[in-house]
Amino acid sequence: MAYDKFEILTSTAVPLPIENVDTDQIIPARFLKATERKGFGDNLFRDWRYNSDDSPKSEFVLNNPTYSGKILVGGKNFGSGSSREHAAWAVYDYGFRCVISSFFADIFKNNCLNIGVLPVQVSTEFADKIFKAIESDANTEIEVNLPEQTVTLKATGESESFAINSYKKGNMLNGFDDIDYLQNIKGEISEFAKNLPL
Repeated sequence: MAYDKFEILTSTAVPLPIENVDTDQIIPARFLKATERKGFGDNLFRDWRYNSDDSPKSEFVLNNPTYSGKILVGGKNFGSGSSREHAAWAVYDYGFRCVISSFFADIFKNNCLNIGVLPVQVSTEFADKIFKAIESDANTEIEVNLPEQTVTLKATGESESFAINSYKKGNMLNGFDDIDYLQNIKGEISEFAKNLPL
């Protein structure tokens, strides 16, 4: 399934300065029965967003109209815990296209890259600057530039580079998942197969 191409994203951000956010907090296990990648955004951070009677918890950031945008800024060790890819689906389905953190769990990071969410790992110091900027002004804009591999606070121009696997970067730029990538090079695969010895 192809996703929107990711090149340069400029957006306000939603701050979640909580460390060790695990995948069961991102999407509780009771919501994992569905097999399609739809509807998971409704239950993103379900137990933090809603009371047992389904009323929203006003103190949780996703219920605060002050904050919005396509970027989620999380605390250190974001996406730890089980390997459920539904956690990345929930982040995408809610509308986030980028998650910024000072550290990601590897499996969550790869699951994000597979479905069109860009995980941007920055230094602890730069993550703190981002949180402080959003705290000072909820309209703070962040630019995430995938071709240049930089994340920038637009108001101050402060910037930091981030690393990404070159194959995953190419897929993100083209809006490909792994199957789309193979479909795109099937001509080359066929040519290669023709030249294999029998």
